[in-house]
Amino acid sequence: MTPAALADLVRATAVDVLSARGLDTAALPDAVTVERPRNPEHGDYATNLALQSAKRLGVAPRELAGWLAEALAAQDAIAEAEVAGPGFLNLRLAADAQGAIVREVLAAGDGYGRGDELAGRRINLEFVSANPTGPIHIGGTRWAAVGDALGRILAARGAAVTREYYFNDAGAQIDRFVRSLVAAAEGKPAPEDGYAGDYVADIAAEVLRREPDVLSRPAGEQHEVFRRVGVGLMFDHIKQTLHDFRTDFDVYFHEDSLHTSGAVDAAVEELKASGNLYFHEGAWWLRSTEFGDDKDRPVIKSDGQPAYIAGDIAYFKDKRARGFDLCIYMLGADHHGYIGRLKAAAAALGDDPNTVEVLIGQMVNLVRDGRPVRMSKRAGTVITLDDLVEAVGVDAARYALVRSSVDATLDIDLDLWSRRTNENPVFYVQYAHARLASLLRNAAELGVEVPTAAGGVDYGLLTHDREGDLIRTIGEYPRVVGTAAELREPHRVARYLEELASAYHKFYDSCRVLPQGDEEATPLTAARLALCAAARQVLANGLGLLGVGAPERM
Repeated sequence: MTPAALADLVRATAVDVLSARGLDTAALPDAVTVERPRNPEHGDYATNLALQSAKRLGVAPRELAGWLAEALAAQDAIAEAEVAGPGFLNLRLAADAQGAIVREVLAAGDGYGRGDELAGRRINLEFVSANPTGPIHIGGTRWAAVGDALGRILAARGAAVTREYYFNDAGAQIDRFVRSLVAAAEGKPAPEDGYAGDYVADIAAEVLRREPDVLSRPAGEQHEVFRRVGVGLMFDHIKQTLHDFRTDFDVYFHEDSLHTSGAVDAAVEELKASGNLYFHEGAWWLRSTEFGDDKDRPVIKSDGQPAYIAGDIAYFKDKRARGFDLCIYMLGADHHGYIGRLKAAAAALGDDPNTVEVLIGQMVNLVRDGRPVRMSKRAGTVITLDDLVEAVGVDAARYALVRSSVDATLDIDLDLWSRRTNENPVFYVQYAHARLASLLRNAAELGVEVPTAAGGVDYGLLTHDREGDLIRTIGEYPRVVGTAAELREPHRVARYLEELASAYHKFYDSCRVLPQGDEEATPLTAARLALCAAARQVLANGLGLLGVGAPERM
């Protein structure tokens, strides 16, 4: 019995108890909470339903809890129900009811943990969106891992997710990049405000290889060639790097298209017509303070050129026109101001500001030998995604970046994450999966059949404390995924996987699974093999949500 099924049973029992006593069942919450207590001596699960409902019913919490305990103890699935403290209810499940979680996992396979609470939602998830002027730096790398994992998690709970990369190919940074390429092609130092690093020289050399006479052309034509070819090469490198990192996008949206298509002009005219733009000191300003922003924002500058927010406004309109009912923006630590301005822009357009959601990720630092790593071999001044992958590999890099809340600055110890020991969290989880896969292979080699969901397993035999702990941990997985989706926190899945790996290792050390020597397989063997198969499945499912491999051998 999963926690969700147990919650349903508790509520249904409570409805029966109140109805039998002539009490109003509307006093019960729509959703009952059941949680695993920190102290296993307090039972398998606990609920505060009596505390929640007693006041509205005019009943003492402990009295209500007592009624519920008596009724629940009569249920076949409940081995024991007792009142604790001011009105908590501690529950122990019957072994066969608890073991039904194993059957559920085996039946669902890679679908275990999926849900439909987000069915019908169309979510645009924009992340990374690094300027195409250099390799992806370590901050963007964090979003590459977290954003991709979040997309997988949201999809697992039923949402239709479109992963989108906003290609910033308009603005001053592109002009500086082009000037840097031209300087490198001419053998000159980078401009003072330009970009340095070996990658600039490499791209410039490739432009010259493709367009050998480019430097003999007029300056305007030179710049156009270096812009078209050079920026394209840089973006191709970014896309390939992300693909190798297992992060792919459904849409690559070009900022420049908003300007060339007239979308920016149309958005500006719409805001003027609504009165939400006003003219002041030669510029057009958005009345963003009227919609919750901390200050009004210039949309058209005094030189007549659109400010960056003009593109943001047009881009939001485009997303909504494509049918997305939620637009999630995953931005860096220096973008806190965007929360207010993007929501204000949506409201100024007459839209619901809650269709905009902005997630802010903090900085990432790499550490080696106890000291910060500050310089990239290729990029010069920044640490890149390629640097991290070269140091620890894709699996460890993704797991390290996803494992912690993005609200906090993250230090990645390259020495730790490159180790093949249990100190390395990703190794610890992957080793549990490989160990389980090995055990199941060994069973097949011994001619012992690994059970499926078809039945024939007596889960009531799984009475050892370590078995119960592993089963209950497995049962938590759907709720963990649901919470990770609701709170946009993929790190919850990673931390859960470490808890599951720990529960499995402890089980394995305490409970022998396969027969030894001339021993025959027993019904307990079958039950434990089913439990191992379920644990392996959940580890694989969770690692898949994080975009991390689930190796069969290590």
